[in-house]
Amino acid sequence: MSIEEDSDFLATRRYAIVTGSNKGIGLEVCRQLASKGVLVVLTARDEKKGKEAVKTLKDCNFFQHENLVFHQLDVLDPYSISSLVDFVKTKYRKLDILVNNAGVLGLSVNMEALEASTNGDDSRFIKWEDVSTQPYDLGEECIQTNYYGAKRMIEAFTPLLSLSDSPRIVNVSSSSGKLKFVINEWARNILSDAKALSEKRIGEILEVFLRDLKENSLEANNWPSFLSAYTLSKAAMNGYTRLIAKKNPSFMINCICPGYVKTDLNHFLGHLNVEEGAHSVVRLVLLPTGGLRHSGVFFYREEISSF
Repeated sequence: MSIEEDSDFLATRRYAIVTGSNKGIGLEVCRQLASKGVLVVLTARDEKKGKEAVKTLKDCNFFQHENLVFHQLDVLDPYSISSLVDFVKTKYRKLDILVNNAGVLGLSVNMEALEASTNGDDSRFIKWEDVSTQPYDLGEECIQTNYYGAKRMIEAFTPLLSLSDSPRIVNVSSSSGKLKFVINEWARNILSDAKALSEKRIGEILEVFLRDLKENSLEANNWPSFLSAYTLSKAAMNGYTRLIAKKNPSFMINCICPGYVKTDLNHFLGHLNVEEGAHSVVRLVLLPTGGLRHSGVFFYREEISSF
């Protein structure tokens, strides 16, 4: 009997979606989850790259091949998200795990200048401000992908997650989004006030930030001078994580910085490999049910940290 035909198996099987998972940490999260018996939907904007990623993992024979499937997903496209919802609803009837991993940096990097600035593989000697620029279009894409993309996915899949016996959402964030790096006092005060925080207020912060980015007035209005859009997008995601954890007390919803991992996002200048970075994410995804007391929390790798 096939998985689709066996209703008892469908009821007990765990199903996961990992966004932006055709490479890097996302791809390794898929591999580790599939190797633990979870059926994982690997997603990518580019269908060809996504299918190639699935084939690469299956060829390694780390898990049963039926534990991994591909579906196209662009978190910027509501129709693409809706298509994935319909797929999961029809095929699996529920969702147990959502890992919001898709993200962009919001920078344009001068590769020649970057190579000239590196000392071997050590990124400590790089002055990123000297080798990168923050154009408005990339900043807006960063906010839309990292924050609003994750938000759209959560809103779209909450009904299917509600059908799970143990729904989990993990938002892959960054220590760059910690409140101490949101140097604009108005924005930091709003994001720090967990009781008064709302989606509307988060949206207001991002709207003002993008206006100042467009007008080249980040410094004048005391926004971060480097990784500005990335910092704000992750701070917004962290704040939103606290909100939805409070709104969905039966869910386990957390955000995590997996550490400084070598991926193409940072031009492979991190200190950890993807296996190490993904391990922290998968550990959080699979925390025992008793870990519900750890909902609405920020993790740095495997340790609870402050926002």
